[in-house]
Amino acid sequence: MVFAKEEDAYKWLDKLGISYQSYEHQAITTAHELTLSFPGQQVKNLLLKNKKKSQFYLLVLSIDKQADLGSLAEILGEKRLSFASEKDLEDLLHVPAGTVTPFGLQFDQEDKVQLLVDDELDRSQHIGFHPFSNSTTVMLAYDDFDNLMENFKHSIKLVSC
Repeated sequence: MVFAKEEDAYKWLDKLGISYQSYEHQAITTAHELTLSFPGQQVKNLLLKNKKKSQFYLLVLSIDKQADLGSLAEILGEKRLSFASEKDLEDLLHVPAGTVTPFGLQFDQEDKVQLLVDDELDRSQHIGFHPFSNSTTVMLAYDDFDNLMENFKHSIKLVSC
């Protein structure tokens, strides 16, 4: 598997005229490793799957929040949710473990992944994501994130998690 590169993220941002600020830092593979603070809200991204592996969900939520997968499964009409495998990450988003990012949705041409965003995130603040590198964070306006996802043909579904 050839993983996506930072250029794959910046290409879309530049193509759409989205302004962003890029921050380099030590590699971060889990939210607990974040010791830096960027302007705007810090988030984590989780790739989840249903029991039958027929539906995947990319969940974006505050870095400080613990997702209640049982409650989320109920909201989504699923029996159970669990974390996707490393192979699923590679196949669907073209990323290795520790670098899950909504930028990977550009590769989900078969619409296997539904984008979920915690409804407690402040849509008036900037939001940051790894651009396929866990040693860089790109901060952009929430409205620009929404526009980017629309261009990836993935609408944002707000959920309480």
